[in-house]
Amino acid sequence: MTTERAELLNVLRVATHRLVVAVERMSQEEAAAPSLLPGWTRGHVITHVARNADALRNLLDWARTGVETPAYRRASDRVADIEEGAGRDVDDLRDDLAESAEAFAADAEMLTDAAWLHEVRVLDGPLFRAALLLPRRLTEVELHHTDLGIGYKAADWTPKFAALRLPDPMAAWREERKSW
Repeated sequence: MTTERAELLNVLRVATHRLVVAVERMSQEEAAAPSLLPGWTRGHVITHVARNADALRNLLDWARTGVETPAYRRASDRVADIEEGAGRDVDDLRDDLAESAEAFAADAEMLTDAAWLHEVRVLDGPLFRAALLLPRRLTEVELHHTDLGIGYKAADWTPKFAALRLPDPMAAWREERKSW
């Protein structure tokens, strides 16, 4: 793994730890409360971040093996998984978040430099290099931590994340949240 990727993975681990600690501090009522995302509770957001780790692990597997492994079976399955998981006990939400994030980080750590150059895609989106999976995951963690509406703001983002040049539409999402 290149030094830059190792540094980004470390930043991701720190950001994920902050998110997991924030979820640990939530009561069941707080987890069931509305998030800043319309129609989603905090449980929805936490479940989405966990399922995103699983989806991106599938893409890491695709990059590692060269065998196309979809991020999600179908878009409808993605939505159903989030809905199904949103109302779980806050301890289950936290454990799922932590375990899925650690599994993603472990898989990322094992990827060869050559594998990071393989192209992957999410659903029917455009192909992109697997090297973008780390900034993509960091974006999910940081932006959705903000979306929980529990006091985590853009000013709390790591300098490394704030400085990333993110592909659209992620850059637009980041800019939009600076006012929160």
